[in-house]
Amino acid sequence: MFTTPGPHHIRRAIAVLLVGAVTMIGTVTVALLLGRNQVLASVTAGTALSTSASLLRVTEPGPAGAWTSGSSTSSFASAPSGDEHFRIGSITKTFVATAILQLVDEGKVDLDAPVEAYLPGVVPNGAEITVRQILNHTSGLYDYMKGEGWSTNRWRGEARFAGHRPDQLLHAAFEHRPYFAPGTDFRYSNTNYIVAGRLVEAVTGRTYSDVIEHRILGPLNLTGTSFPGADPTIPEPAIHATTTLEDGQSVDVTEQNVSLDWAAGEMVSTTRDLQAFFEALLGGDLISEESLVQMRTTVPMGMGFHYGLGLERFDLPCGGTLWGHGGQLLGYVTYAYRRDDGRSLTMLLASGDDDGFISFATATGAAYCLT
Repeated sequence: MFTTPGPHHIRRAIAVLLVGAVTMIGTVTVALLLGRNQVLASVTAGTALSTSASLLRVTEPGPAGAWTSGSSTSSFASAPSGDEHFRIGSITKTFVATAILQLVDEGKVDLDAPVEAYLPGVVPNGAEITVRQILNHTSGLYDYMKGEGWSTNRWRGEARFAGHRPDQLLHAAFEHRPYFAPGTDFRYSNTNYIVAGRLVEAVTGRTYSDVIEHRILGPLNLTGTSFPGADPTIPEPAIHATTTLEDGQSVDVTEQNVSLDWAAGEMVSTTRDLQAFFEALLGGDLISEESLVQMRTTVPMGMGFHYGLGLERFDLPCGGTLWGHGGQLLGYVTYAYRRDDGRSLTMLLASGDDDGFISFATATGAAYCLT
């Protein structure tokens, strides 16, 4: 039921094989010169060829540390410390899904109820689309970001400072036919999480950002995590980013109004905060055991990935499973994952020209597959 893989998926397939290769040569590498920490440092240094800055943080058990490369500013005047703020893109979805599962635990939301029950008249065919299908991208809803000028992952010139309201985003999506009937396939669609954000607001009577701040950021003391709203800036210290246009011109993309992403990808965070969040979530501190089981019930995405409820599963070729999410927004690529033994890996790549998956695959190979 899935479409033929394109170049993006082929790169990911190659990268998955690369993790296996890293596993096989790992013992030889260590025997010759390097320990695992040095391999991770080499991975970070290697990204300097294709990015303006990179941050990598790995936690215990096992060797832990933080590594950086490049510069935190577009003028290359300041080396990154590893504690900078950056845009996390679609990792926002995990925060939103967590808030909804907290509402499930409180009996205020039913995962298998239709979204029509919470958002009457908002979603076409909403009586046939469940909350679960919204959260795991099996609703079939068209992704509004596929439209010209509707994605923060592409250069939009001065339009990048324009503001958008959630209902505008939904209107743009619902002008298009669904990809498929609800529950019959998987297709990642940012529209799902605009619906999810609206659902949180309808059930609680508060903005979705207030809900997440009250239920997640405050209790976990995630002071480096924020919701920009219409503010185009990133709190300092920040990782600044650039992109290269088709004519070869390099432009700064650090500042943009990300209300175009809203609950699908607007948040800003740090590597420390992301690791604390996933530690609390996957450690059972934010939602019930039953809700965590539901969150980790997945459908296949392809190329080693599976999608749960706002949560991705990545299967390592060397054995073992990582849980987390990735995020991509023009100038910023982030991966934040955790193994069930508590070992976390969070990576930020700035100003790259692809999804950074090869760097992620190599880092996970070093962090989880070398012994």
